Amino acid sequence: MAKSKFYVVWEGKQPGIYNTWAECKAQTDHYTGAKYKSYESRAAAEEAYRAGWKGNWGTGAAGSGGARSGSKSGSSYSGRSAAVETSAEIDYDSISVDVGTRGNPGPVEYKGVDTRTGETIFSCGPISKGTNNLGEFLAIVHALAYLKQQGSSKTVYSDSVNAMKWLKQKKVATTLPRDPSTEEIWLMIDRAERWLQNNTYPNKVLKWQTRQWGEIKADYGRK
Repeated sequence: MAKSKFYVVWEGKQPGIYNTWAECKAQTDHYTGAKYKSYESRAAAEEAYRAGWKGNWGTGAAGSGGARSGSKSGSSYSGRSAAVETSAEIDYDSISVDVGTRGNPGPVEYKGVDTRTGETIFSCGPISKGTNNLGEFLAIVHALAYLKQQGSSKTVYSDSVNAMKWLKQKKVATTLPRDPSTEEIWLMIDRAERWLQNNTYPNKVLKWQTRQWGEIKADYGRK
């Protein structure tokens, strides 16, 4: 009998840990820059997922099983890096956003805080049902709309690569079904997408470097 494997999806339609290759494949097929890898135990998979793809994806040494990529060689790494802006040092004159979830999908809330002081500037939720990435997307757009209203060019920090990609595309790409249980978050997504299509902004939206700087200032502490 073949050993069970656990599949970590760091970058895909819905990041997470999956019990079968079919589930993993469904999240990574036709997804540019997908990053995923198999592990022999759930504990190893959970540790790798928490640590992030750097140091795990693209190598055979970290964890069991081979590394897999949605495209050949390291091209997806360079492409994704180019799509997400980063900074060498923290710009404290900024807003940091993050999401708190209880289940994925599940209830979602998000907030934006002053990066320097941690003071909450805005918050929303809980929204009855959504995903972490959708909440991150809403938080970024909320921050941009707030800053535009204030006439501010402050930077916005997020730790979600997917949400930042959707921001550039002005449209989300999610597998969350649109049904009565998700109506609340979908109405908010529709409004956020319309805002992006009808507005411009001078603000930088940068990736928070968790490995170098620790958890983002808006973190809910639910890891």
